[in-house]
Amino acid sequence: MYHSITFGEKNTWDDWRLVPSSRPLFNPPPQKVKTLDIPGGDGVIDLSQALTGHPVYQNRTGSIEFIVMNDFKPWHMAYSDIMDYLHGQTLRAVLEDDPEYFYEGRFAVNAWKSEKDWSRIVINYDVGPYKWSVLSSVDDWLWDPFNFQNGVIRAMLFKNIAVSTTAKVQHLDAALFGRAPICPHFVVRSSAGRGVHVRFVNPKLELDITKLLHDGTVQIPEFVFFGDLGADIYFWCDTGTAMVSVDFRVGRL
Repeated sequence: MYHSITFGEKNTWDDWRLVPSSRPLFNPPPQKVKTLDIPGGDGVIDLSQALTGHPVYQNRTGSIEFIVMNDFKPWHMAYSDIMDYLHGQTLRAVLEDDPEYFYEGRFAVNAWKSEKDWSRIVINYDVGPYKWSVLSSVDDWLWDPFNFQNGVIRAMLFKNIAVSTTAKVQHLDAALFGRAPICPHFVVRSSAGRGVHVRFVNPKLELDITKLLHDGTVQIPEFVFFGDLGADIYFWCDTGTAMVSVDFRVGRL
């Protein structure tokens, strides 16, 4: 294992012969903290979660240093190839050590140092606070990367849910949607063309909302997966039948 990173379509070892000087990782995201000082009183009031009910974070920032194999191609060509593809671009990055998730953000070449036997390059990153699952909840699972110890085939639960005039409830354990707050997309196909009623219940965020979703792809900002209590979704039609898919990616720190 070369502990490589895939930026977009380019792999640091396969395409550029870069070897990280230490095992690569993305720094933890700092929490956004807001406090209110009370004159004449002890301590402060922590307002950090007042609006959301959960912690929110800043981006992950930092840099990763690589050793460049000088025998692969002339250093000036390697330098320009990496700059052309990477510098200032917004891309997804997948660690070879953690292939089930990607980070997304902006990357830039910070420095290049040429030496006799090898060169060094430093790549800066500014990515979102969460890493996201490569496969979405409606993607078919892949045999090779699937974890048979704790993996979940989400497509069996979230893809092409059959809906009728009788209300159907789908209880979702918190482990199914991960650590990050998620606003899913609903893909609706109804036989009568009248859409589907959806009742969304999240006890952690004290949500109990019912909406009519028309045919097509719909995202409701109030429907948020989050918390350790799970969520319940109820589906039903006024007439006929329907198929509904709930499309999202799992996010975690």
